[in-house]
Amino acid sequence: MIRSMRFEIVTIFPGFFAGIFEHGIVRRAQAEGLVEVGIHDLRGFTHDRHRTVDDRPFGGGEGMVLKPEPLAEALASLGIRNKNERGGSRDPTLAPKKTRKDGARNISGSTKVILLSAQGRPFRQAVARELAKVDRVVLICGRYEGVDERINELYCDMELSIGDYVLSGGELAAAVVVDTVMRLVPGVLGNESSGEFESFGVADAEILSDQEGVPRSQHGAGGLLDYPHYTRPAEFGGLRAPEVLMNGDHLEIRRWRREQQLRKTLANRPDLLVGAELSADDRRLLERIRKEAAS
Repeated sequence: MIRSMRFEIVTIFPGFFAGIFEHGIVRRAQAEGLVEVGIHDLRGFTHDRHRTVDDRPFGGGEGMVLKPEPLAEALASLGIRNKNERGGSRDPTLAPKKTRKDGARNISGSTKVILLSAQGRPFRQAVARELAKVDRVVLICGRYEGVDERINELYCDMELSIGDYVLSGGELAAAVVVDTVMRLVPGVLGNESSGEFESFGVADAEILSDQEGVPRSQHGAGGLLDYPHYTRPAEFGGLRAPEVLMNGDHLEIRRWRREQQLRKTLANRPDLLVGAELSADDRRLLERIRKEAAS
C-alpha cells in the first residue's frame, strides 16, 4: 500500500506558493499521490471587513503580531484541538521528549504542528528524517514581529528555524521544510538510496541499500558533508577529474570519497566533526589532513 504524506501550510500569502511546488520532485511526488500540499489563507478565518490578522504588541515595541483567534480557527478547521482539549502539556518545552545521539528529539504521532520562527530550534536533516515518518505536518508561517505566543503554547509541537537569520515571513521556511522532508518519504526519490548518500546522510551502519556481492563505492556521510562530484568530460577548463574515480576500483574510490568528505567538512563545517562518530581510519585521515593544512 502506497503511503501518502500531507503538508498543511497556514499563511497570509497563499499566492506565494502558486508555482513553488509545481516543479521537479515535489510536482512528481504530488502527481504520484505520495505527497499532498494544502495551502490555507489565514485571512479566510477573520470576521471583520478588513480581514485583520495582526495587532500591536502588548508592552509596546516595533511591528505587529499575528493575532491568536484567526490562527486558532485555521487550526480547528484542520481538526487540530488545543492541548488543553487533548490533555497535553500547555508548554511544549515541558512535554516529555527523548533525545537521540544526534541531538534530534524523537517525534511520534500522526500529526505535528510546527511554528516557523527565528526563535525555533535548528531544522536539521535528523529532524527532517523524523518528520518524514509523520502522516501530516502543519506549518504555521509567522509574519511581522511574530505570532502570539499562546498559539505556540496551546497548539504547536515545536518551533523550527531554518537558519540563524531573519526572514520576512515563514513562507520560504515552509517551502524548505516541505522540500527537505518530502524527499525522504519512501517512493519520492527514484532511487531509494539517493537520500542516504548525501550531505548530512546516515552512517554506514544504517544503510540498507547495499547490493550483495557488489562492493559499494560510497560511504554514508554520517552527518558530515558530501564528497565532491565529477562527470563528463574528463577534462574541463584545464582541470582533470580525479583519476581514482575512473579506474573502476570501488574500494579505492570509497577511500578517496571518505577522505574528501572529511576534507570538505573540516574546511566548511568543522562544527559537524564535534561529537561525530568517526572510525579509527577517519581519525587518522583527519590528523593527516590537519598536518597538511598546518604545513
